[in-house]
Amino acid sequence: MPVLDLRASAVELTRALCDLPSVSGEERELADAIAAAIGGLTHLEVFRDGDTIVARTNLGRSQRVVIAGHIDTVPIHHNVPTRNIEVDGAPYLWGRGTVDMKAGVAVQLKLAAELTDPRVDITWMWYDHEEVAAELNGLTRLAGVRPDLFAGDFAILGEPSNGQVEGGCNGNLRAVVRTTGVRAHSARSWVGENAIHKAAPVLSRLAEYRAREVEVEGLVYREGLNAVRISGGVAGNVIPDACEVEVNYRFAPSRSAEEAIRIVHDVFAGFEVEVVDLAIGARPGLDAPLAREFVAAVGAEPRPKYGWTDVARFSAMGVPAVNYGPGDPHLAHHDEERVPLAQIDDVERGLRAWLTAS
Repeated sequence: MPVLDLRASAVELTRALCDLPSVSGEERELADAIAAAIGGLTHLEVFRDGDTIVARTNLGRSQRVVIAGHIDTVPIHHNVPTRNIEVDGAPYLWGRGTVDMKAGVAVQLKLAAELTDPRVDITWMWYDHEEVAAELNGLTRLAGVRPDLFAGDFAILGEPSNGQVEGGCNGNLRAVVRTTGVRAHSARSWVGENAIHKAAPVLSRLAEYRAREVEVEGLVYREGLNAVRISGGVAGNVIPDACEVEVNYRFAPSRSAEEAIRIVHDVFAGFEVEVVDLAIGARPGLDAPLAREFVAAVGAEPRPKYGWTDVARFSAMGVPAVNYGPGDPHLAHHDEERVPLAQIDDVERGLRAWLTAS
């Protein structure tokens, strides 16, 4: 089993985590290494469920903060092992997971090992299956068996935020829009009805859709509605009788699940629409006392989080949550994923200062 040295710098720990591939569904080796690394730390109580690991202090502090990060990545595409590169004169670590979000996890692991006397009690969570459907998420499973572990006054997700604080997150909906036709030989196409051709208005409506900007508690969230997959066809000489367009809708955290569903149905009125995945967003949560203290301590100017993150899960449980981690969110899932070394150090410094301040 690979060994993680939590005495190493957060940069070197990021490299070690990224060089242990952990595509969603294949997190076991990395989870084992994390469990082994923190298992001997006497100041932490450790709990494991599958490939999700929780470690927490029990110092009797008056407040508890939950700090979490997922250990899985999207599929690798010739971008492991990691390597050092330079961009505009600044040093970066390049490779899958450097941004989303093993640099954040590396900072968390290092601080979990070193902070034996923090100002608040801390629950550290490292979990699997974040990059896939919500029902597979390690936190979904954990909430079913140990909901008490989510208790806290404030939560921080180490999602990439360029070392700034990103409040809340957009909601995320996936739907399938279907068209139907009649099969026929392509040499006599007039005998059938082409389901793929019938999907043209679906694509036109998507192309014409303009993203909305919605202000929520002082932060402006940008929405989006896009086709992400299209399928149909039987054979090279058959008029297709079915076509499916998969659509992704990112909606502002002020919208309810019911409102998001209604909007998608309205856009595709006249077509069969099936919602196949839905996760509501999270309001910024920046009005909580601990959130205000945190933002001031790290010297950040809060921004909105456009992508869905597990801050929504904590928000739904009544725990205000923000995103704070190294890496540019625009490079998450990108083939040129890379994180500035300075941001890793800055996030470690910011979290350490806030968690140890008297």
